[in-house]
Amino acid sequence: MQLKGKKAIITGPAKGMGRAITETIAREGADVVLAGRDIEAMEPVAKAVREMGRLAVVVKADVTDESHVRDLVTKSLEAFHGRIDILVNVAGVTGPIETPVWEIDADDFDAVIRANVRGTFLPIKHVLPTMVKQRSGKITNIGGTSGLRGYRYRAAYSSSKWAVRGLTRTVALDVGEYNINVNVVCPGIVNGPRMQKLCEGKAKARGWTVEQVYQEYVDDTALRRVTEAQDIANAVLFTVSESSRQMTGQAITVDGGWDV
Repeated sequence: MQLKGKKAIITGPAKGMGRAITETIAREGADVVLAGRDIEAMEPVAKAVREMGRLAVVVKADVTDESHVRDLVTKSLEAFHGRIDILVNVAGVTGPIETPVWEIDADDFDAVIRANVRGTFLPIKHVLPTMVKQRSGKITNIGGTSGLRGYRYRAAYSSSKWAVRGLTRTVALDVGEYNINVNVVCPGIVNGPRMQKLCEGKAKARGWTVEQVYQEYVDDTALRRVTEAQDIANAVLFTVSESSRQMTGQAITVDGGWDV
């Protein structure tokens, strides 16, 4: 097991890639704290982790609220006897879709930036004192290929993912001397509830069928297939294991060749 005895916090662990990441990290030997707003959605994931023989602690937390994040880290340190080895920031929102920038409501734009950027920054801020003291740690953020290139009609989301990539690179410089690796995994479209929502939203806006939108995504990839949640989990596992010991500040793209 690549992560035997490690202690991990995962935000947004309940669905899709978040669940796949959580279960993969636990399967490789880590105890986990699951952090999110929906306790009921996280409990089945925690149950699956416990059935693997790992510790799973569920903490209700809004990662955009600093008092919640401070409490999350305190509870994690209590559960993990003072250690935090891994942080994976998955929590985020999609925001407006199929919407030209001049039609995006300013409050909707702010909400996406708050969830995706502030919600990544705060957990990083509050776990780092422990990792610095340990002189070790792995932080992996979930970005997106829309943070590597422009993404038409998705100005809020694309802006947030560019910001997450910039935050990742800068934090990597801040903490490298303490043996802390900070990287970002950039998924393309990932099969699951969020993709279904996107397909339905685009289909409605365009007057297409959901199947036509789905096929458009497939046709835009070099491999002619949609990414699965486990593909993302495998990349995250690499970044939080010792296999990536000499990588930091890097963006790892997992998109089937959409951004080629």
